[in-house]
Amino acid sequence: MNILIWHVHGSWATSFVQGPHTYLVPVTPDRGPDGLGRATSWQWPPHVREVTPERLREESVDLVVLQRPHEVELVTAWTGRRPGTDVPAVYVEHNSPDASAAATRHPLADRDDIPLVHVTHFNRLMWDNGRAPTTVIEHGIIDPGPLWTGEERRAAVVVNDPVRRGRTTGTDLLPRFARSAPLDVFGMRTGELADHLGLPADRCRARDLPQGELHPAMARCRLYLHPVRWTSLGLSLLEAMFLGMPVVALDTTEVREAVPDDAGVVSNRLDVLDEAVRTFLADADCAAVAGQRARSAAQARYGVQRFLDDWEQLTKEVTR
Repeated sequence: MNILIWHVHGSWATSFVQGPHTYLVPVTPDRGPDGLGRATSWQWPPHVREVTPERLREESVDLVVLQRPHEVELVTAWTGRRPGTDVPAVYVEHNSPDASAAATRHPLADRDDIPLVHVTHFNRLMWDNGRAPTTVIEHGIIDPGPLWTGEERRAAVVVNDPVRRGRTTGTDLLPRFARSAPLDVFGMRTGELADHLGLPADRCRARDLPQGELHPAMARCRLYLHPVRWTSLGLSLLEAMFLGMPVVALDTTEVREAVPDDAGVVSNRLDVLDEAVRTFLADADCAAVAGQRARSAAQARYGVQRFLDDWEQLTKEVTR
C-alpha cells in the first residue's frame, strides 16, 4: 500500500513510517514546509520514498494522511484526486485547539468523509469535531532504552521556541523552578532564553542539540520537568519516561493519564512541584525508583508496536 504523508512532525512521523507500507513523502527544491522530504535528524527506513509534486500524479496512492488543513487542497493540486472522494484519507490532529476549547470548531468538522484521528483523548474532547467521524490513536515511541543516570543535579526541560510560546509552554514558570534546581532547556531557539528570563546562564542552560545527542544528554539530568500549560501531550514527556526519568509536571491536558502517581509528581500547586524538584534533586535513589516506574508505565501504554497495530487496523477500515 502506498501512503501519502507530509513530513510535519518528525518524532511522530518516525514512529508512523515504521509500518509495513510504502510512504510517499513530498519533497520540493527548497525543502520548505510542504516539501521537507525524508528526515535528516531521525532514522527512517528505506521504504520511505521522496516524491516531487510533479511526479505525484503518476504515483498510485492508496491512502492520504493529512495533518494540516491546506493539505486537502495540496492533494488535489498535486495528484488530481480529491481526498475523501477520489482517494481515502484520514486527518491526524496533533494539537489541542489554540483558542477557547468551548468555541473552537475543527477545520474538518463539516465533513464526514475524512475521519479525524486525535493523538490524545483530551484533544478529541476539546475540539468541536462536528459531524466528522473521530477516533484516538495514542502516541507510540521507539524505545531509546533505559539511559537515565541522573548524574547531573539538574532538571531537564524540553521545549522549542520557549520565548515566543511563553505562557503556553510555561516559560514564565522557569525562573521559579530555577530557584529549586538548575535547568537544562533542550530545544530549538533556546539560546536567548536565559537573558529573556533574567537568569544566570548556569541556572538556565540552553541545549539545542542534534536529535542523536538529545536523549543521552537528557538522561544525565536528575529529573524531567514539564511546565506546559496548554499543548497536546508532548512526545518529549513520554520519551523522558522511556529513558527512565522521574517526572515533575503540571496537571494539565493529558499528563495525568500518562504519568502514574508513583512515576513522579503531577500537580497544579506550584509549591508541591517545587518540593518535588528539590526532593528528586537531593535523593538520587528516590529519583531512580520513580524513573523506573515511569519507564514501565510508558512501555505498557505508549509502545511503538501498539501504535502501529492501531494504525494498521484503521488503515484497513478506511481503505476497504
